[in-house]
Amino acid sequence: MYYAHSTAESGRFNWQPLSDHLIAVAVLAQQFGAPIGIGRAAWLAGLLHDVGKYTPEFQARLSGAEERVDHSTAGAAIVTELAAGDDRPIAELVAYAIAGHHAGLPDKQGESLSTLEARLRGFSEARLDKVWASDIKPDASGLKPDFCWHFDDKARFAFQLSFLGRMIFSCLVDADFKDTEQFYARTEGRQIDRTWPELQSILPSLIEVFDTHMRQKRRSDTPVNVLRANILDHVRPQASEKPGLFTLTVPTGGGKTLASLGFALDHAKMHGLDRIIYAIPFTSIIDQTASIFRGILGDDVVLEHHSAIEDEERRPRDADSTKADKDKLKLAMEDWAAPIVVTTNVQLFESLFAARTSRCRKLHNIARSVIILDEAQTLPRQLLIPAIWALRELAENYGCSIVLCTATQPALDQRNFPARHPVGLPLEGRELAPDPADLAKRLERVMLVHGGVMDDAALLAQLGKVDQALVIVNSRKHALTLYRQAKETGLDGLVHLTTRQYAAHRREILAIVRQKLMNGEPCRVIATSLVEAGVDLDFPKVWRAEAGLDQVAQAAGRCNREGRRSVEDSMVTIFKAPENPPPAEIAGLSGDMARMMARHEKLLSPAAIEDFFSEVYWRVGPEGLDRGRNDKLPIVDKFRIGSGGTNFSYRSVAENFRMIDSGMVPVIIPGDGKAKAAIAKLETETIPSGVIARDLQTYVVQVPPKARARLITCGHVKFAAERLRADQFAVLMTPNLYDPEVGLVWEDAEYLSLEAIVI
Repeated sequence: MYYAHSTAESGRFNWQPLSDHLIAVAVLAQQFGAPIGIGRAAWLAGLLHDVGKYTPEFQARLSGAEERVDHSTAGAAIVTELAAGDDRPIAELVAYAIAGHHAGLPDKQGESLSTLEARLRGFSEARLDKVWASDIKPDASGLKPDFCWHFDDKARFAFQLSFLGRMIFSCLVDADFKDTEQFYARTEGRQIDRTWPELQSILPSLIEVFDTHMRQKRRSDTPVNVLRANILDHVRPQASEKPGLFTLTVPTGGGKTLASLGFALDHAKMHGLDRIIYAIPFTSIIDQTASIFRGILGDDVVLEHHSAIEDEERRPRDADSTKADKDKLKLAMEDWAAPIVVTTNVQLFESLFAARTSRCRKLHNIARSVIILDEAQTLPRQLLIPAIWALRELAENYGCSIVLCTATQPALDQRNFPARHPVGLPLEGRELAPDPADLAKRLERVMLVHGGVMDDAALLAQLGKVDQALVIVNSRKHALTLYRQAKETGLDGLVHLTTRQYAAHRREILAIVRQKLMNGEPCRVIATSLVEAGVDLDFPKVWRAEAGLDQVAQAAGRCNREGRRSVEDSMVTIFKAPENPPPAEIAGLSGDMARMMARHEKLLSPAAIEDFFSEVYWRVGPEGLDRGRNDKLPIVDKFRIGSGGTNFSYRSVAENFRMIDSGMVPVIIPGDGKAKAAIAKLETETIPSGVIARDLQTYVVQVPPKARARLITCGHVKFAAERLRADQFAVLMTPNLYDPEVGLVWEDAEYLSLEAIVI
């Protein structure tokens, strides 16, 4: 008898037989893969993933032997020998999945001994008991799915295969985790609550409550509200269109969020889709959107996921370590089993290019979803090609419908590019909004003014002439300097809003700002670009430091948002800040915008915005649209096919595909009782770090690495529970460094340290 998992019982009566585990994982993986046509490959991966446990060495390990045993390579070696013909390339993908089902998907080649090639070269079948074949009876035929394959484009075909390999991996590791988890839960008398309602079973009631909410919300008191209702009425009937790629181009403030949700609910019902995923570019607004969805649809159907909780690998047995870890919401972050998921672009796309088991478990549940990409123009340009290829693959072969939802559509229609350009998407005839050009005219609520060069003194002089205004600059440094100068001039109602403040604090500040605006009180906000996307503020005047046209359009969305003022009284002034020039990338985008000014009378029209993005793509070229973080090499070039079969660099891609490469490091601010309670939990060994990290994610300020090192050296920051957590949790120890008005001022670190010595 061979076993897969052991317990503390030396008599082995409740150990899990190996063949039982292999067959159970195979069946579950097949269930995960069948809806997207990869059930056979997923089944084979499950059947062979732990074949390496058919050895005396591994069985001794279960009984307490200390020698580590590689049990993942055996199945990877065997599967490639079993397959032939068209099934052999798919068997290679299964080999990657099996080899990586604990350590993560490997690279095929490289200098490391952990590459797939090196592991297969060092494998010998001699130690395996041949009983494995009669126990599980593998069959490696019929593996190739009936996909829309791009055989005529070698790079695209290689990418498609690599994407399929990651989906097979997802089915395998999720099935392996859940079967192992259930085995230990049964033997230890625990209950694992992973039960979520299926979307199709609850869609009638969700649509009913959505309809009720929209009827109650519908107003005709302003032209903007009438137009919002018209947009919703136009979008929803198009849910009957065949699944695939869509665009929803609506000016800021036109009701995109609820219009896209209404479409998603109707479209999922008409086409039997399994999930709705709403992806947002910034963590600063995700809780706002999730709160809206919960308020309409209910708390028990919406999962909000934007933390790094899954970055910590959790073993199936860890579920009994803390009650908090059993929480259904936390478990759902591992596999996205909830019917409606609100997440970030970072979480979505980095998972699609991940190699680790924890990040890939959810991938098979992304298939057959309606995916709404809010503010689609924010997809990072340096990763646009791989991101677009992933979206196209999801739509073509994994049953997804994808809505690119934005006020500034980023010109991704393949008609805007030369033939076979890597960025283009088939978007002709797929616009959901009623005539975007006409919408832009009817929702024209601001006047763009070019202020030229304005130093801080000139800017503050203009700010002093109005009681309510928003100023957006390009850096935290400039925002802080400008705010302090404004304070010295004695201006009323000043508010500083940047990422120096932790997210929970920013929410409080925004609530105060909204109240001031509503009450007509003086309110002069000095902010960075974090205020531009999804933050529903409405100012009569806005000043925006020079930037790309997409950012200017977003800034304009904070001016006269509700259309209650005349266009002439709602000015958005674009200015150059001589003492604070923009970073190189923004300077390039500002130059692109300047060229638009010579071509278009209405800079916020869809035609001008499309022209702007086309200009950007032409300027940076394809090489600027696919550039990995570390090696600066194209992501898509890391998936190759040759005479020796596949050569995929899964691990290298995961390391290089980073949506945000800020170069910043976190400092946790113990700003209130909730934060302090979470920090105190760090000393409790049985609580996983990921659970606590989720509680602390809204209390983090990102700072330059050198600044944090200086704070640590001066004693202002220290790693909490360093013995248990190493350097995961850097906590602010000097409260005076966090100014209630401006946030964390790390520049004062040395001064405060010296002051303490003097005292």
